[in-house]
Amino acid sequence: MRLVKHPVLCNYYVTYRCNATCHFCDIWEKPSPYIQLKDVVENLKQLKRIGVKVIDFTGGEPLLHRDLHLFLEEAKKLKFLTTVTTNALLYPKHAESLRGKIDMLHFSLDYYTAEKHNQSRGVDCYDHVMKSIEIALSLGEKPDIIATVLEDNMEEIEAIYENICLPNQLMLLLNPGFDYNAITLRTSTDSFERMTQLAKKKWVYLNDAFIKLRKDGGNQIDNPVCKAASTTLVISPQNELVLPCYHLNKGSIPIQNNLETLYQSDEVQEMVQLEGRYEACQGCTINCYMQPSFATHLNKYFWSALPSTIKYNRLKGTWKSLL
Repeated sequence: MRLVKHPVLCNYYVTYRCNATCHFCDIWEKPSPYIQLKDVVENLKQLKRIGVKVIDFTGGEPLLHRDLHLFLEEAKKLKFLTTVTTNALLYPKHAESLRGKIDMLHFSLDYYTAEKHNQSRGVDCYDHVMKSIEIALSLGEKPDIIATVLEDNMEEIEAIYENICLPNQLMLLLNPGFDYNAITLRTSTDSFERMTQLAKKKWVYLNDAFIKLRKDGGNQIDNPVCKAASTTLVISPQNELVLPCYHLNKGSIPIQNNLETLYQSDEVQEMVQLEGRYEACQGCTINCYMQPSFATHLNKYFWSALPSTIKYNRLKGTWKSLL
């Protein structure tokens, strides 16, 4: 049963460019422009009318865009909940301009050992994460630490929790690796169990529905749980609406200051009806589209996701921004 009949999230790609070369990501390989402020201002107004609640300014590395703070200001004027995930290389430089504008600020950290984290990211960014945590806390921010769970780093993530998150009362977000394109990151049953055990601790977030979906074999095209196109709007750096999601991308349609009408058009709605049903959707477990799918449809995944959602919002207080 559908609980919310409109999109709730916008994944707004400010650029595909990145200053890291993570082995579990291929976005940084794409040539890319940067989004324009005038387009952001107009699109945010129309996203508000469509019913979107959360704007995720993403990339690539979103802090590469010199106008990110202006995008966030516009989003906050319209009372959106905002989120940004960064490798933290540029956060010390921009921390003051971003202060108070990001409801969910995520610093990526996958290994407690600096050498391993830097090797995974393809750039020396570990010390920047540590410095960024220090700066953010001094500014009254409460960043989350988001860890991509791989087959070799659960012990490292447990050390991140014990030595970084717990002392500073920072949320540790467990982001299970997923397959897409040529990237293969399937997680073992043993890792599932270790994630589940760690998630029982106070400052740890794991959407249990991510684990349930993986154990079920991922999205099934004959009865899809994925509702990417109807819950999440994806906007490219070229100011295009990307359908049904960024990773599959069956169509990129120029917005041309007409996002609301475009989304309701027959062309787009025909693609929306096929969400989760394309051949490539079989077995998909991509977290960023499953999370809003779980939250907007009353099924077994909704109930699995609910406790962790309540836990995160209670500890972070983000629910207040949606009132």
